[in-house]
Amino acid sequence: MHFALFQHVACEHPGVFRRFFLDDGIDTTTIQLDEGDRIPDFSRFDALLVMGGPMDVWQVDEHPWLSQEKAAIRHAVVGLKMPYLGFCLGHQLLAEALGGEVGPSKQPEIGITEVSLTEVGIKSPFLKGLGKTQKCLQWHSAEVTSVPEGAGVLASSPACKVQALSYGSHAFSMQYHVELEEDTVPNWAAIPEYKSALVNAMGADGLQKFKADADAGMEGFNAAARVLYSNFMTATGLR
Repeated sequence: MHFALFQHVACEHPGVFRRFFLDDGIDTTTIQLDEGDRIPDFSRFDALLVMGGPMDVWQVDEHPWLSQEKAAIRHAVVGLKMPYLGFCLGHQLLAEALGGEVGPSKQPEIGITEVSLTEVGIKSPFLKGLGKTQKCLQWHSAEVTSVPEGAGVLASSPACKVQALSYGSHAFSMQYHVELEEDTVPNWAAIPEYKSALVNAMGADGLQKFKADADAGMEGFNAAARVLYSNFMTATGLR
């Protein structure tokens, strides 16, 4: 199999999911949109994964390729019914591509937090085998404010009602992160937009606490990522 990966900054990649791809012999092609890579023909790909990034979905003047990306996601998910998995920005882009809306968060979420599965989420094959609450990493100041028609909300938190989405049986996305590796937090903290949000939320010494909390939960994050990956592959018919 061959997966297309849309990335928006080099250090925000699939993380621990890369190990799962390797285990299953899945080839990947990374399309680094912020560096000018062209969106490819999807005919040679079996799935599309869209990662996070420091830009916002509405910043099309600063990043004109966002408009092309949203059109490509809609084509993949609606037109081709292609298996889709989105994280953070990839979650928000899916929502907008399907006709939903995204806006600034009333309360940004930065740090290790919990999300709760909705009734729809508890029944979803994508979240099968996970608890009704999940610990996760959050690093976002924007959120889905209007759910697309036909999409289901799978998880929520007090600060953000749309933490995970499904569309049909082939497209899934999460506002939160479980793809962590040991260098994820320091690498992301080097991005100016993320660093600023971190300092505003957790103070000047917030990075040390954030890293310690992430390290303490790493085993659980990696286990949840493995379950989500397996569920995604099964639910979308890729295995």
